[in-house]
Amino acid sequence: MGERAGLISYLLDTHILVWWRQDFKRLRKVQAQVLQDLEERGQVSGVSAISLRELAKMIQRGRIELDVPLEAWLSEIEQHPLLNVFPLTSKIAAESVRLGDDFHRDPADQIIVATARCHDLTLVTADDRIRKWGKVRVL
Repeated sequence: MGERAGLISYLLDTHILVWWRQDFKRLRKVQAQVLQDLEERGQVSGVSAISLRELAKMIQRGRIELDVPLEAWLSEIEQHPLLNVFPLTSKIAAESVRLGDDFHRDPADQIIVATARCHDLTLVTADDRIRKWGKVRVL
């Protein structure tokens, strides 16, 4: 996590990151507008490190096709000037198991939501289960 992390307001869920870079029309209108505004201002958004793993799995399963090697593509995301990859920390790990019984059991989603909560970020997501849960700010 770099010095710029304190300036970040939004954490992108994995699918939002994919849509932002490859399928912009799938974003909700407000999400598209916010991401476009952030990009135009050069403001950094966050992603959880677990999203890199989810992306690798999507590629392995053929849900995303690449014209570059997997590691190069993931490295490009990691080094992107408008993205900050938040590592999994002890605080995030602990928060991820304290979300309550009303949160679903997907460990990646638990880590992503815990990351947003621990860093006081608004989670940009289309996941209705997370949006309806109501215990993390969402866009």
